[in-house]
Amino acid sequence: MKLSKLASEIAESPTFALNEEARLLRERGEAVINLGIGEPKNRTPISAVLASGAKLTSGDIKYAPPDGLPAMKKAVIRYTEENYDRLVAPENVIITNGAKQSLFNIFYSILNPQDEVIVIAPYWVSYSEMIKMCLGIPVVVTPEDGTFIPRFEDITRAVTSSTRAIIVNSPNNPSGVIYPDALVSKIVEFCEQKSIFMICDDIYHKLTFDHQVARPAYSFTRNDVDLSHIIVVNGVAKLYGMTGFRIGWVVAPRQLVKVMTNVIAQTTSCVSPLAQAAAEGALNGLQSIVESLRLQIQNNRDVVLQEMKTFNGARLIEPQGTFYILPDLRAYSTNSVEISKFLLKKAMVVTVPGKEFGMEGHIRISFAGSVKDITEGIARIKWAFDPTSPNEIYIGDKKMIRDWL
Repeated sequence: MKLSKLASEIAESPTFALNEEARLLRERGEAVINLGIGEPKNRTPISAVLASGAKLTSGDIKYAPPDGLPAMKKAVIRYTEENYDRLVAPENVIITNGAKQSLFNIFYSILNPQDEVIVIAPYWVSYSEMIKMCLGIPVVVTPEDGTFIPRFEDITRAVTSSTRAIIVNSPNNPSGVIYPDALVSKIVEFCEQKSIFMICDDIYHKLTFDHQVARPAYSFTRNDVDLSHIIVVNGVAKLYGMTGFRIGWVVAPRQLVKVMTNVIAQTTSCVSPLAQAAAEGALNGLQSIVESLRLQIQNNRDVVLQEMKTFNGARLIEPQGTFYILPDLRAYSTNSVEISKFLLKKAMVVTVPGKEFGMEGHIRISFAGSVKDITEGIARIKWAFDPTSPNEIYIGDKKMIRDWL
């Protein structure tokens, strides 16, 4: 069978592959703990349920405008004003099938073949693959000082005449770090000077800890949305725990939004009006749901930090946001793929290899789930690697003995 070379070269999503393997193990009765997926366990906000229910009951579920329903765009405009202190027009907003489609359509709309995008490691696994799917070249900038925060000089050194954008994800998936205001400010100024897009993946922007704030890029420019080079991506998946609704949005210069609208019109036609109604309900409903989720996640983060303190050989930079940690396990192995495979086989714990995020020797652990899963999962990981941990452990109802250290 002859297939597209471009499509054949796209890597499989490691997160979904591991989740599927975990599902199959569970079906066989294995006591698998999934610390790989970034999905809050909260219930869908009642305001979203009621809004989508009302839409469904109306029976009027037809095509929507390619750029989104006016009511949904109005909710995003208000959200942008309240959270970004920026007034935008409907022409600056486009609703998408999740923030993932937002990013892909941005790359598709701004890149010509061999154009470059600066990607800061650690980075979300799909950035590089999406850029390559759009015939662009991801140029990875990796911090060399053992932190997860790049130097501005290293970013600018990677810029060439082919650079079209710099993508910034803060709070960062997978590390949980928040980039300093000074760094974000410099990137904004640099992008505006060089006419380079700054793509801000803000999907975790409110999930921060200990009163820390991820200040939006708009805070560092006086230009309005149409004159700035800032593109903001957001959605309801993480802040509202609505991962299955697949609603994201982009706030950008209207010229870009117009092109992205054509892309959606010729591909998916539109975004489900039922899902848009749910997202509109979440954005217009009581926002205490976001703070409640944030507090729950912060409590989980504190549990993770407490559990990791006794893990000899694991180096951890404390996360300031999101619901991930990216511990350095190079004291045990420099091959993160083998680490994750070993943990799934021996400890029945799903993690994601750091290699997928541009950080070999690390693994990503999600603490979006229950405290029970977090504590038991990390106990199993310590049992598998830390020789000072007990030699025996129960995994489900099976007594396991460590015989490889």
